[in-house]
Formats: sequence, C-alpha cells, structure tokens
Amino acid sequence: MAVEELQSIIKRCQILEEQDFKEEDFGLFQLAGQRCLDEGHIDQLFEIIQNEKNKLCNPKELLLGLLELIEEPSGKQISPVILLLLRPLQTVIQKLRHNRAYSVGLALSTLWSQLSVLPVPYTQGQMQADEYGLCQCCEALVEFTKPFVEEVTGDEENSVENEKLKDELLKFCFKSLKCPLLTAQFLEPPEQADTDPLRRFAAEIIGFLSAIGYPFPKVIFNHGRKKKTWDYLEFEEEEDKQLSDSMASLAYLVFVQGISIDQLPMVLSPSYLLQFNMGHIEVLLQRTEESVLSKGLDLLENSLLRTEDSSLLHQCLEIKSFLTVPQGLVKVMTLCPIETLRKKSLALLQLYINKLDSQGKYTLFRCLLNTSNHSGVEAFIIQNIKNQIDMSLKGTPNKWFTGPQLVSLLHLVLFLPEGAETDLLQNSDRIMASLNLLRYLVIKDNENDNQTGLWTELEKIENNFLKPLHTGLNMSKAHYEAEIKNSQEVQKSKDLCSVTVGGEEIPNMPPEMQLKVLHSALFTFDLIESVLARVEELIEIKTKSTSDENMR
Repeated sequence: MAVEELQSIIKRCQILEEQDFKEEDFGLFQLAGQRCLDEGHIDQLFEIIQNEKNKLCNPKELLLGLLELIEEPSGKQISPVILLLLRPLQTVIQKLRHNRAYSVGLALSTLWSQLSVLPVPYTQGQMQADEYGLCQCCEALVEFTKPFVEEVTGDEENSVENEKLKDELLKFCFKSLKCPLLTAQFLEPPEQADTDPLRRFAAEIIGFLSAIGYPFPKVIFNHGRKKKTWDYLEFEEEEDKQLSDSMASLAYLVFVQGISIDQLPMVLSPSYLLQFNMGHIEVLLQRTEESVLSKGLDLLENSLLRTEDSSLLHQCLEIKSFLTVPQGLVKVMTLCPIETLRKKSLALLQLYINKLDSQGKYTLFRCLLNTSNHSGVEAFIIQNIKNQIDMSLKGTPNKWFTGPQLVSLLHLVLFLPEGAETDLLQNSDRIMASLNLLRYLVIKDNENDNQTGLWTELEKIENNFLKPLHTGLNMSKAHYEAEIKNSQEVQKSKDLCSVTVGGEEIPNMPPEMQLKVLHSALFTFDLIESVLARVEELIEIKTKSTSDENMR
C-alpha cells in the first residue's frame, strides 16, 4: 500500500515544473517514503529514488528530507536506510551551489550519529556476518566522502568555502577515529589485514587526513602542546575529551597496526616515541572496554620493545603519564575480569620497570608501594627491590639500592600498616615478600660491611615489623582456632553458619567448607611464623658471629 501511494505522488509530481513544486508536495513524498521504510519496502523505494525520471524538488529541500529519513530508523533498520540513501544524498549535495561545506558537515554528522549507535563487531565471525551492517556502511561512507575530499585537494585557491569544507571533513575524521575505530577489534594475523573492513576504513580515514592537509605526524605530535603548530585550535579546545580519544585511536592505528607509519620521520628516538605515546596509552587504559584496554596494552608494549633496558631517565617520571600508566596497569592487574589482560598488564609492568634507570626504578617502587593498596602488587614490587639489591651487591654498588637511599625504602617495606592489628591474611603476600627480602639481606650483607644499612636500622625494623608481627600472629591464630572450635560444634548440629575471613563475614557457609577456609588461614599463619622464626634465627647467628669476631 505504501509503495503504491508513493508511486501515485511521484506521477503527480513528474508533470509539475520545478517552480510549481511546493514544500507540501515534498512533505507528502517524504511521508510516503517513510511509510515504505517502516513497512520494509526498501528495495522498491531504492528503485524509485534511483529512477532518473524521479529527480524531484530543489536540492536544499531534498537534502533536509533525506537527512530526516536517515535519522528516523533504529536498530537493524539503520544500515539499510543509510545504504539506500547515501548515493542520492551525495548527488543532492553536489548540486548545491551555496553553503556546500555546511551541508557536507550536516550530512556527515547525521550519518555518524546513526552509525555510532550500532554495535561494533568484535570477532571475525561477527565481522563477516555484519549483522547490523556497520562494516558495509563504513565502506559506503568512504565512497560518499571521497568526492568532497577530492574537491578540497583540487582547489588551488584555498577559498573560504574550501577551508570550511576542510574543517567539516576534519571533524568527521576525528569522530570516525573515536567511533567505530576506537573500540574496533582488528583481525589477526597481519596477513588478514586486507580482508578486514574496519582496518580498511581506518586506512581511508588516515588517508583523508593527509589529503586535506593534516598528515598524522602534523596532527598527532602537536596534540596537547601548549604552543600549537597546527591551525585547527577551535575544535581541540571545544572537543578536548573526544579529541583525546581520537588521538589515542590514531596512535594505535599508526604504531601498532602500522597504517601509514612510513610517514613517520626516521630520526625519532625510541624514548621520544615512548614519551609521545604515554599520554595516549593513559587515555586508553582509563577505559573499561576489553578492546580499548587491549589497545592500550598493545601500544605500550610496542613502545617499550623499541626502548633499551635501563635507558629511560628518571626525569621522565616528572611527566604525569609516566606514573599514571603504571598505576593504570595495576588497576588492570587487580580489577579487570579478563585473565589474559591481567597477565599481560603484569608482564608489561615488569617490562616498564626494566626500561627505567636506577633512580627511576627507585622512584616508581616508592610510588607503587604507597598507591597500589594491593598485597599481591606490593609483593611484586618488593621482589623487584630484592632483585635490584642483589644486582647492586654482586656488581658495581648502586647508591639507590644500598646505603641511606635503600634504608628509606626498607622502612616502607618492613612495617605493618596497622601494627599488630593489621589483617595478616589479607596482607599475607606482602608480609611473606617482606620477610623473604629481610632474610636475603641478613644472609648477603655482613654486619661489618653493612652495605645495605640493614644492621644500623635493625632495632627499628624489630620494633616496627618483627615484634608487631609476632603479636599479630598470636592474635590471629587464637581468633581462627576459636572459629574452628565454634565451627566444629556447629557441624555437629548440622546448621549453616557464618565465618569472618579477612575482616569480611561470609554468611551461610556449610560447616565443612568453613573448616576448610579456617584451616587454610591457619596454614598461612604457620608459614609466616616459620619464615619469621628463620629470619630471627639468622639475625641471632649473624650478630653473635660479628660479636665474636670483634672480641678477638
């Protein structure tokens, strides 16, 4: 019914002269076209619009009508309508004599707004199925945009209208870099890149940037600078958050995917490229989407692998992103539900540590010990401190991991945050790492040499760490033994009960499971106690041996 109604309106309009074609005639045409879309007669509508006999009304009215038709649909209806109307929309804009830049911008903004609500395919299967038509639309959008890019590049006079058109195209490129390209997952391995429609779209967008006078080195190396050397400041100031996402997406596409990387000056050092990319990595790691987090990790890995070990100067840590990125890695390691990303973050944090010079490592260790608030992460940092001390004792002494500087660091490590009241179970990883470090220092550093400063600080360490740990162990073991006794009594009555572990109550736990948890906690305390006893035994042996030598 809708198709017949549309054909009837068109037959009446075909006999009208252009000057007799009124706004209400186009309104009827638009309404009938919308009914065709609503009833699913997309192919028939496409045939009618493509028919040369049916070029209706003036371009400005048709432009607005087509954009309204594009804005109407939702869900799976979005892509068929866009694919249907892109060609007529392009033709209409090309026939406009005035304000073409504004019209191009309006069209691209409308199209992008619709495409931005479509789900981005994540797997290769989803990409091939293209259920919502996003991949097809991206390819069609490239063909829609090309004539306007060519118009900009072909205008040697650089007219005001041409500059406006260039600005609209630039906005569209930045928006596309954020959506869909920021969350798009690209196909692996690289040899499949040519079959990846979203990667092809990314290459076209970067190509558009170069064509309109904004090659990626010019754009990306100047983003965020106080003194700008490119002339499109208004957009950067108004759309700073969106632009940060777009720039991070662009950095990933260039450095990880290798798109247009041949435009990059070869003289740039690895440390400069790392410094440049850290801000973009920071932006990516602040997101929660798996694909975006993964891109942040890939970009960091790509940048670090170019850099020599111990070559990053400690002054880098004065740049905000050089501290926020490792803190971001810690968040992924401890909070991300995806195991592969957690493991990769841990590996990259170690790689990042390896690239810093000694003072940089020292500074980062202090920072992460103060900010991570996670026993496992603190244990990881303490192990790294132990490794640096070992290298210093075995090779050329390093002032950051011997003597007074190390003493300051040891006071951060060898203490209990809340004294004897510290939750030993929750902090068990950190405590075990601290005890192992202390045991290593007692064994490797003689009291007469005192390279690490341990022996002059021993009394403080005993008061701040060893004695409170003894007290805490006694309190914790007594508490859990009482809980076990209580659980055994409850088990006889076969009731459900609650248990307090790590300061948190776990309700309605079967008694047999509760007993298992409690015995596991006691085993942890026994393990800590045995290492503590060994450390104290070694201290006694070492101090007695030194005392005997001094008496001779």
